[in-house]
Amino acid sequence: MVTREDVLTARKSIAGRVHRTPTLTSASLEREVGVPVYLKAELFQRTGSFKPRGVLNKLALLSAEEKAPGVIGISAGNHAQALAYGAALEGTDGLIVMWQGVSEQKVEATRAYGGRVDLEAPDPLTAFERLGELVAETGRTLVHGFDDPDVIAGHGTIALELEEDAAGASVIVPVSTKDCASTVASAFGVPFPGV
Repeated sequence: MVTREDVLTARKSIAGRVHRTPTLTSASLEREVGVPVYLKAELFQRTGSFKPRGVLNKLALLSAEEKAPGVIGISAGNHAQALAYGAALEGTDGLIVMWQGVSEQKVEATRAYGGRVDLEAPDPLTAFERLGELVAETGRTLVHGFDDPDVIAGHGTIALELEEDAAGASVIVPVSTKDCASTVASAFGVPFPGV
């Protein structure tokens, strides 16, 4: 379980290496729902998504020995770009497994941030198999895009900014897993009842 303390520690870990993104208001949405609406604009984050928050926190916690063989991840785009960016900042080699048919723009952006891209897999399922093979062959350290407490704690730093920018507001967060929802609740210091 990721705690508020983990998120506060992550905030220190990534300080100065990510943007503090703006929290915007929307008059039209406020008219629709009848309460003030705040939008956290993570599209203005480095690499265009919230993903560098978690990647940079994870990479900061790796030992020199864990970084030495390089890092590896799997993604169709946002985590790929964040891992390439973060690996370059940390001075380690980043290899990202993607699959055939992903956005060519995402592939090129990942390369532009300094990442090496493996496109051997024809589809996502096969890409996960390819990831396992490459981890075994290369000894690289896996930086998972979402299933890692250090990555989740980094992502949770968004909640700390929202807490400051929109104090007292109710927060609606679209999340893909129960762990993500639990992390957001922990960052705000409130219990998570489950889904």
